[in-house]
Amino acid sequence: MLIRWLLAAIHLLAFGFALASILRRTRGLRRCTSTEDLPLIFRADNGWGGSAVVLILTGAARAFGGFEKGADYYLHEPLFHVKMAALVLILVLEIAPMRALVRWRSAVSRGDVPDLTSAPKYARIGIWQTVLVVVMVFAATGMARGIGVETVGE
Repeated sequence: MLIRWLLAAIHLLAFGFALASILRRTRGLRRCTSTEDLPLIFRADNGWGGSAVVLILTGAARAFGGFEKGADYYLHEPLFHVKMAALVLILVLEIAPMRALVRWRSAVSRGDVPDLTSAPKYARIGIWQTVLVVVMVFAATGMARGIGVETVGE
């Protein structure tokens, strides 16, 4: 019982950290005009990545590790599929910003000035990722309340 509670609490807290981090990174990218803006963006990106790892690990443990209702329940829960689809979209959308940020970090560590012209594009991606994180929270809270095929429309 204690481990279920802790996993659920950590999972929910990670959503908060993820949302705060992606918002900070998006805002930083939107305003990014020079390398002076990069430390904030890099810190926010670290938070975004760390919270994503925690979300994925705790979510997988809860869904498939025998700590919650079991894999059969989740695999037949429509909102779980919504949540997983949102996660997959977030990860696919993350490919371009992640690659750019790796290049920018590498350039800064070499003392070079990275090309920041794509920062606004990555900020727009961050907006979509923010929306998808919110979708995941709605799906998670719906699952917690037993909203599924049988209860939709009641």
